Amino acid sequence: MARKFLYVIAGLVVLVIAALLVYRIWGMQLIRAVMVPREAFSDLKPLPADAYDGQAMWIARPDIVKDNPALWTPQGIKDAPVPEKAAVFFIHPTSYITTFGDAHWNVRLDDKEAASTARRFVTGQASAFNAAGNIWAPRYRQANYGAFLTDEPEGDKALAAAYRDVAQAFAAFLKANPTGPLILAGHSQGSRHLLQLLREQVADKPVADRVAAVYAVGWPISVEADLPALGLPACARAAQAHCIVSWQSYAEPADPSAVIETFGKKTGYSGKPRKGTHMLCTNPITGAFNGAAPASANRGTLDSREEGKPPRLITGIVPARCDTSGVLMIGEPVDMGPFTLPGNNYHVYDYSLFWANVREDAGQRLAAFLKS
Repeated sequence: MARKFLYVIAGLVVLVIAALLVYRIWGMQLIRAVMVPREAFSDLKPLPADAYDGQAMWIARPDIVKDNPALWTPQGIKDAPVPEKAAVFFIHPTSYITTFGDAHWNVRLDDKEAASTARRFVTGQASAFNAAGNIWAPRYRQANYGAFLTDEPEGDKALAAAYRDVAQAFAAFLKANPTGPLILAGHSQGSRHLLQLLREQVADKPVADRVAAVYAVGWPISVEADLPALGLPACARAAQAHCIVSWQSYAEPADPSAVIETFGKKTGYSGKPRKGTHMLCTNPITGAFNGAAPASANRGTLDSREEGKPPRLITGIVPARCDTSGVLMIGEPVDMGPFTLPGNNYHVYDYSLFWANVREDAGQRLAAFLKS
């Protein structure tokens, strides 16, 4: 009996090793096979014109007092008061991830699982800005994760449909905040929509003068092919206002080839090809363009691994170095949870890895903006 048990264990170990090997070699191919929706694309009906006037289409806004995820802070946080708060527009990343026959190209507004995940993203990401500003985080009919994994036109159509909701929410946000400083932020799909907003709704318009900082995290930006059309420069140093921050996190050894390949296929917002250009990398620890910083300078990483317990801040465990490829290297892999992507891609944790530094960074850029 004992020998049979050992044979079973040995067999399971071999299966696990084989599965890991398959995932390592064909990880993205397997993900594409199960994540890209199979249904025909059907365009979304426009939302009512007043959809974003009330609270129902917002995950967070200043008049939502009860159960506002953007107001969360980890234990022990103490912030210096700011002379004037910004209005913060935050676009959450993809929370709609489904497989096979259950997948739509765009999330339904009654999808409770996607909505719950989006709230968790707002808790762990948008909360970094709640000392510097009052956060507005819209619900929107986001594109399925699979839309990023296909070259078929349906993917772009799903993203365009999601952007229309975001643009409508942004118009309502500006109507509610006609004056004062603005911080615009997002992650992943949210940053993709944010960059389009900058290009179409902010650049060369009066509202651009009100933007204290932009945090387009987790989405590649071409220094040469995108920035000239966005109306704002890259942030070159800490405490610089009126500029754009962006990074994409990888542990080493890193394989950012999937991102670099996709990046090179697209045309930039300026109309120039992105292939062969440089990706913007802001070091979130130093706040500067490129460069490196040791783990000891990291003011706090959000640890969310303990089931049923709120995230806690751990200082000094994650370094940051902008690589020549344009991505941010965080040193050896660190245990952040189960959502590390192939290639040691820590995309899901872009904000969590540097939560306290982002919080400090936003306060410094707002102060510089107000002073100027």
